[in-house]
Amino acid sequence: MDKLPMKTFMKDEFALLLGILTLVFFKTGGDSLLADGTALSTYIPVSLALLGVVTWAIFSVVRHSDALAIKLGDPYGTLILTLSVISLEVVMISSVMLTGEPNPVMARDTMFAVVMLIINGLVGFTLLLGGWRYHTQLFNLDGVKSYLVVIIPLALLCLVLPNFTEGGTIGSMSKAMSWMLIIISILLYGVFLVVQTKSHSHFFVDADHEDHEEHHGILRSNAYHTVLLIGYLLVVILLAKTLAMPINYSVATLGAPQALGGFIVACLILSPEAVGGFKAALNNQLQRAMNLYFGSVLATIALTVPAVLIIGSVINQEVHLGLSPADMVLLITSLMVCKVSFSSGRTNALHGATHIVLFIIYLFLMFEHA
Repeated sequence: MDKLPMKTFMKDEFALLLGILTLVFFKTGGDSLLADGTALSTYIPVSLALLGVVTWAIFSVVRHSDALAIKLGDPYGTLILTLSVISLEVVMISSVMLTGEPNPVMARDTMFAVVMLIINGLVGFTLLLGGWRYHTQLFNLDGVKSYLVVIIPLALLCLVLPNFTEGGTIGSMSKAMSWMLIIISILLYGVFLVVQTKSHSHFFVDADHEDHEEHHGILRSNAYHTVLLIGYLLVVILLAKTLAMPINYSVATLGAPQALGGFIVACLILSPEAVGGFKAALNNQLQRAMNLYFGSVLATIALTVPAVLIIGSVINQEVHLGLSPADMVLLITSLMVCKVSFSSGRTNALHGATHIVLFIIYLFLMFEHA
């Protein structure tokens, strides 16, 4: 870590101190201010203040990940952000499985929400913004193909195949099949990481190999930015669970489906990558945005599936991974559109608009199933 004067550190990283103080406040009784029945004159300002702290922490995550991307270069910079966010997401799901009420479909619904949010929502808006500004954007075709060649089989094997295996309840699997998915998910992701960071790292930089970064701030040591990146991520994740209280209250008041609350929290958790991806696309660095997005989808499936299946086996809790018929159609359609959108090494606004349409269908189905 860099040895900085405390005054300078406090000035640069005041958002972290504010986030920690906010976290301590809410975890030591402040949650009562967000309980049902609290007067709106208190409820609304507290909720807005909490949202402001979380948003500031999110932008600080992006600031430190940008610094690491400059110092380490892609794919290492984006890989650090991706693994940090997804690892904390896996920890959250695992903790709920170990302490909460049994919910066989929780992991499945969370994974599906992340996949749809990224490959249709974030990818769609990113391609639309980049295409609107630059008309046509280039990316490294070999890199995106490397993501998709792993994402497509893992997504179908983990979220579709369980509906057609002899595992008892529809959507569940036998122990042998579960352990097979655990092993192939870990092995495939391990091979991918070797390809991404060692043998074919050039696949994951811009096609023109000119990956210039814009970073507003002083670059410090790798350890400094890594520790603070993790610190801000922890603040965002832990406060996101508190922020779920006013979100769920609003959802219930409006009569919206319960799944919407979890989806909004997932949006907050993935917002560091969304901000980083939008910024990269507007700077005509589409490859960096795709590294963030597809890396998150791949890590979500490859890390979450082994974790939940192992925990389910240990605590003897059933896990359903198979999607509903409508969701299976939407997943397969989304993967097919991804394959077409990223088949030529260049994209435009039309590709983005198509992904956004699929994202709208996903949101519609969320309310349709309510």
